[in-house]
Amino acid sequence: MHAIKVARKFIQQQSDSDDSKTLARLVLALELEADFPISDIYKLDFKNFELALKILAEWRLDRYASGKVRLFDLSLQMAELYPRA
Repeated sequence: MHAIKVARKFIQQQSDSDDSKTLARLVLALELEADFPISDIYKLDFKNFELALKILAEWRLDRYASGKVRLFDLSLQMAELYPRA
């Protein structure tokens, strides 16, 4: 399963967890070409840290455009639900 799809499912199922919020913010930063504090990735548990790295690799390849759109939409919803303090 591709990391983008895994991330989308994780964010949907664990929307209130800190890790899902971090992954959603990472996706927003990638799509909007905005800054993202790399130290936030290190705060993820190891499984989600690896997921974040896979997302970065897939994003760079830009091979999964339709999955990115759905994940970006979900991440945007997360940003509205959980604005950064």
